[in-house]
Amino acid sequence: MTHSHNILFINNKQVAELGGADIRQVIEDVKSLLQLHVEKKVNSPAKAVLKWGTTVEDENSFGRCNAMPCYAAGDINMAGIKWLGSNPRNYKYGLPRASGLMILNDPDTKLPLCIADCTAVSVVRTGAASALAIDVLASDNVKAISIIGAGAQARTQLEGALVVRPGIRKCYVNDLHMAQAEAYAEEMSGRFGIEVVATATAEMKSAIAASEILITATIASTPVVPAEWVHPGLFCINLSDFEYEYAVIPRCDKVVVDDWAGVKHRQISTVSLMYRDGKFKDTDLYAELGEILLGHKPGREKESEITYFDSVGLGAEDLAVITRCYRRAVVEKKGTLIPYWE
Repeated sequence: MTHSHNILFINNKQVAELGGADIRQVIEDVKSLLQLHVEKKVNSPAKAVLKWGTTVEDENSFGRCNAMPCYAAGDINMAGIKWLGSNPRNYKYGLPRASGLMILNDPDTKLPLCIADCTAVSVVRTGAASALAIDVLASDNVKAISIIGAGAQARTQLEGALVVRPGIRKCYVNDLHMAQAEAYAEEMSGRFGIEVVATATAEMKSAIAASEILITATIASTPVVPAEWVHPGLFCINLSDFEYEYAVIPRCDKVVVDDWAGVKHRQISTVSLMYRDGKFKDTDLYAELGEILLGHKPGREKESEITYFDSVGLGAEDLAVITRCYRRAVVEKKGTLIPYWE
């Protein structure tokens, strides 16, 4: 007996129309996913990383591809895999650094249901995860934020921060290329109506001193944040690589991650490299973010706390967002049905 089966293809524009780029909706998706993760209701094996070379410098030169299979129970109840390609040098071709594709599989039959672009989703869900961390780990009275790195991630980081801390009135942004920082400042000040200042590296110490949040979104292979820049009350987000000096971490009252197993496996961020070198132990970790979101552990407890969050990212976060978009697409009859079996 021959069975017919179709796969729904959803491109980048359609994903956005279905709410995949709406950070407020994505924050709720990511919150649910991180809570399920802590409850052991997410099956998210370690990323398989296809590398060109062996070092962090090689990765920043030649890029990588990541495969992230996952299943999330609860209301999500979907399986799938995220396939991510990333090359920091894509700007030379007029292309985004990263491209993402999500395949959804029926958790019962295991048949593929949907293929969707998740390039923008990958950026937005990272901003959403940071927003959730800011909400529980940063001061309630954030007036200024500093961001190092003025790429795509920096945009959703500020957007997410403003959702949970609408009192932010000033953003300092620094980049290796001042022109890029200036373009970011012009774009984001116009978009959000706050003061955004392109800041030279020599001025970042004083900028951070005036900020309650510091976010690093770089491809640094050597630290861009020395320990002396970190002050009481500061919330630090380590989004990417070896961005903070080792000496920063012992100064932190709380070290929080999204997925500790994933952070250790990835071995690229400051705290993961410290773990590799025997300078940070499992018992030094305060919590995974989902534990705080569930109320199992408190977040910020006093204004003077220095807190640190490392976001390695879970492919299951993209799964949560794309599943919501897919189900809406089915109802609204959006996307393109592709005959899989005829």
